[in-house]
Amino acid sequence: MRIRVLSVARRVPGWVGTAWTEYAARLPRELALEIVDVTPAAGNTGGPAQRMDTEAARLHKAVPRGAWTVALDARGAPWTSAGLAATLRDWQALGRDVALLIGGADGLAPSILAQADQSWSLSPLTLPHALVRVLLAEQIYRAWTINTGHPYHSGH
Repeated sequence: MRIRVLSVARRVPGWVGTAWTEYAARLPRELALEIVDVTPAAGNTGGPAQRMDTEAARLHKAVPRGAWTVALDARGAPWTSAGLAATLRDWQALGRDVALLIGGADGLAPSILAQADQSWSLSPLTLPHALVRVLLAEQIYRAWTINTGHPYHSGH
């Protein structure tokens, strides 16, 4: 199974790539973690709704065919690390790739939220895109360690 994170973002700091690579490399080959940057709509193009629609079209194109889609949204389900571990087992049982969708500065378009198979809230806080990438990579790695009994997660 592949987990592909689709992120609407311009540039991210170098430390983000370093942290992402560190966690992605720890995962086994059968649980590949990938990042795909989706170009944001131009900041001066229409209003927020138009920008979100433009980004939604780009996200739709980047989602692998047949993938289970998860929208990252503040109104989504808040999972604990143990809850994510259970969800990861469910995703693996589906036998499909998973696409995690991170919106642009204006968030995800209503069409993305409506079509997503799941919606997940990392936090009620607004988080910077760069930090979301690192948080996702670490939590997916943590969920895998919970599922495999690896000592990385001490059960707290």
